[in-house]
Amino acid sequence: MKAFELQGYHLDALRLNERAVPQPGSQEVLIKVKAVSLNFRDALVVRGILQPNLSLPAVPVSDGVGEVVARGKAVKNIQIGDRVAGIFVQEWLAGNLQPGMLQSTLGTPRTGMLQEYVVLPEAGVVRVPEHLSNVQAASLPIAGVTAWHALMEADQVRPGEIVLIQGTGGVSLFALQFAVLAGAKVIITSRDQGKLAQATYLGAATTINVREIPAWDQYVLDLTDGRGVDHVLDVGGTATIERSLQAIRHNGHIHLVGALGGMQAILDLPLLFNKNIRLQAIQTGNRAMFEAMNRALSKHKLKPIVGRTFPFEQAPQAFQALFEGNTFGKIAIHL
Repeated sequence: MKAFELQGYHLDALRLNERAVPQPGSQEVLIKVKAVSLNFRDALVVRGILQPNLSLPAVPVSDGVGEVVARGKAVKNIQIGDRVAGIFVQEWLAGNLQPGMLQSTLGTPRTGMLQEYVVLPEAGVVRVPEHLSNVQAASLPIAGVTAWHALMEADQVRPGEIVLIQGTGGVSLFALQFAVLAGAKVIITSRDQGKLAQATYLGAATTINVREIPAWDQYVLDLTDGRGVDHVLDVGGTATIERSLQAIRHNGHIHLVGALGGMQAILDLPLLFNKNIRLQAIQTGNRAMFEAMNRALSKHKLKPIVGRTFPFEQAPQAFQALFEGNTFGKIAIHL
């Protein structure tokens, strides 16, 4: 089979090679991969920032969907022909994240999805909604589940609440769709006016171009008559957390889902205490959350936003598009 292997820590070291088709163990399934989608995490892996001590060569990319073509003798619930996606944290099936579970993440340390076939444990896969295409379903494991965890599990968004979403990346667009579905009013930020226009089409009530309004926290306070918003989906980390603390209402909830603007931050602790803010880091989600999200997607026929699709052989070009950051929606690769 064909597989893209990371042989060093730069994009030129992503090479297409031949590998043997893996065989499933007694509790495993063999999946013929149909599509994968890229996340910011994948860019960090390729650049050697996230996992600098990998045993190379390694197959990258965490998110993918495919068809089960073989299964082990002890597999009970997954059938040949089922269309499934892998859970990002393979050992996180329900409940809280436990120590050591992050050693089971797909796309390093465990093998990734950028290959024609992959073997996963039965417990590590979920069936995907029938109404989604392969490239749409491939975007669910990280971006979709993270947004669902933040807004529908950690503290469920309620009708009439105001949700501030930063950026128009994969997690942010899922969060926009889920918040609108919940009946919330969404304020969304971006540096790109074209992306803001597209976000309005998806249901955003208010858009803020942070190039034109860098003090967006004060703008949000003005919009809410000084009250602040009920929820903030913070993706910027160092670059945005201070303004998020200003923009949130008393007793509000900041969902920290990314750190695109830096990994280290100095917090205004008196402000955090005085406003009784709940600041919660969100690590993707477990299998139970994935399945709950899939039920909602199926019921309401929601579809992920896929901005660009590349053929398998052009995976390096897909990564380049991810690095450039100009795409509205997920970047997917079809096999």
